[in-house]
Amino acid sequence: MVKLLLVRHGETEWNKTGRYQGRSDVELSAIGLWQAERLRDRLAGQRIDAVYSSDLKRALHTAQIITSQHNLAVMPCKELREIDFGELEGMTYDEIQLHYPNWSGISSDVSIPGGESLSQLAFRIELFVPRLAEHSGDKTVLVVAHGGALRVLVCILLGIGIEHWLQIRLDCASLTIMEGYPDRVVLSLLNDACHLEDYGLE
Repeated sequence: MVKLLLVRHGETEWNKTGRYQGRSDVELSAIGLWQAERLRDRLAGQRIDAVYSSDLKRALHTAQIITSQHNLAVMPCKELREIDFGELEGMTYDEIQLHYPNWSGISSDVSIPGGESLSQLAFRIELFVPRLAEHSGDKTVLVVAHGGALRVLVCILLGIGIEHWLQIRLDCASLTIMEGYPDRVVLSLLNDACHLEDYGLE
C-alpha cells in the first residue's frame, strides 16, 4: 500500500483577503508559516519517502518546512501549480463581478480570460500522476500544492469526474490522506486540520 499525504499550502495574505492568486507567486503570511510549522510537528514522526511540491513559493516553502526534520529533498513540479486565473489574478470575487459581469465561473472547456480551463488544469495534473505510480510497496509520498490542483488530483485518483472538484473542500494547511492498492485508491482522511485547533489560544 502506498500512502499519499496531500497538503494544501499555508495561508497567504491573498487567501486572507479573498484574492484569486492562481499562478501569482505569493509568499506565505505569518499565519501561513505558523500553519506549516504545525504540520511539520504533526508529521514529525511520520515516515516520508518522497516529497513533491508545486514550484510556487507558498507551496514550496510549506513543503520545505514540513520536511525540515526528515532530511528529504523537495522535488518542485510545475504540473502542480494552481489553475492560471489569467486576467483575474489578484482580484476578489466582487471585483471580478464588477469588471467581468459575464464570467460565470471556471468551466471545463472555456478558459478563464487569459488563463486556463478546468480541463487544462486536469491535463497538467494527469501529467504528474505517473510520478506517484513510480512508488510501490509500503511507501509514503507527500504532495504539497494548491486547493484547485489537489481537488482535481483527488478526483482523478478516485476515478470521478473533474466536474465534482468544487464538492471537495480543502482548507489552507489541511491534510488529506489517500491509500493506493493494486485495484483501487481509498480516501481515508479529508481536509483535516486538527493540528491548527489551538490557534489564538493562550
